[in-house]
Amino acid sequence: MYTLVIGNKNYSSWSLRPWVLMRTLRIDFKELLIPFAEPGSTELFRQHSPSGRVPCLHDGELRIWDSLAIVEYLAERHEGVWPAERAARAWARSAAAEMHSGFQALRNTCSMTCGQRVVLRERPAALERDLARLQALWQAGLTRFGGAFLGGQTFTGVDAFFAPVAFRLQTYHLSLDDPCDAYVARVLALPAMREWYEAALREPWREAAHERDIIDVAAEIIDLRQSGS
Repeated sequence: MYTLVIGNKNYSSWSLRPWVLMRTLRIDFKELLIPFAEPGSTELFRQHSPSGRVPCLHDGELRIWDSLAIVEYLAERHEGVWPAERAARAWARSAAAEMHSGFQALRNTCSMTCGQRVVLRERPAALERDLARLQALWQAGLTRFGGAFLGGQTFTGVDAFFAPVAFRLQTYHLSLDDPCDAYVARVLALPAMREWYEAALREPWREAAHERDIIDVAAEIIDLRQSGS
């Protein structure tokens, strides 16, 4: 059985991607969660991941690190990771790669925090450009492939790459057009996404750097998490 090494569910957008994909496609794995805030966590990450970062997939002696590499590795071994139709698959891979390397303003302004609701102090022009590109990209996938998800009727790797964005839009009260907002609602309603979210709310850990990132951009914060440490 695979082992997937991840960080805190409240913060770790990169960990969410392979986790939600494997849960949704019913690919069995054991979860190894190493909290960012725990003493010695950096050394623990290095023991389990060559890069010292999460996520990292263990398949026997193999170590596959980086979320995109993990998804591609899984695609070699399991059906349904990418859309079956060639044009949809090519589009999905391109969109996932764009998310993997882009949308820096969205990442920097709206740090991942599943269990909080944040009113931004301001919405920088770079963030607005990222949101406009996000809407155009999602519109293209939903319209071109005619499904409930970006590459067609089923949840695939491209949706997994945008799953953290669905949480970010919820956290920061960011809305796109009606079809895109409906897509966000469908993603958030997935059983695997609900499982991740509920676990994030229960986590006791608080990591100072992540918490500061949120405070720095917030005019108002509502914290839905249980009392932390």
